[in-house]
Amino acid sequence: MAEKDKKEAKGQPNAVVRFYKETAGELRKVSWPTREEAWKLTMIVLVVLVLMAAFLGGIDYIGGLGLDFLLGV
Repeated sequence: MAEKDKKEAKGQPNAVVRFYKETAGELRKVSWPTREEAWKLTMIVLVVLVLMAAFLGGIDYIGGLGLDFLLGV
C-alpha cells in the first residue's frame, strides 16, 4: 500500500514547491500601484498616523491631569 502512495505522489511536486508556484501565480495577478499612487497612499497613512498620535497624546495628557486632580497631586 505504501508503494502505491509513493507512485501516486511521485508525479506531483511536494507541498512546499506547490505553495511557491501557486504564490508566484497569484502575485502575477496582482494590480500593483504606480509609484505616484504608492507615494500618495503613503502620505495619507503618515498624516493619519500623526493625527491619531496627537489625538491619543492629548487624551492621555487630559486624562493624566484629571487623575492628578482626583488624587490631589
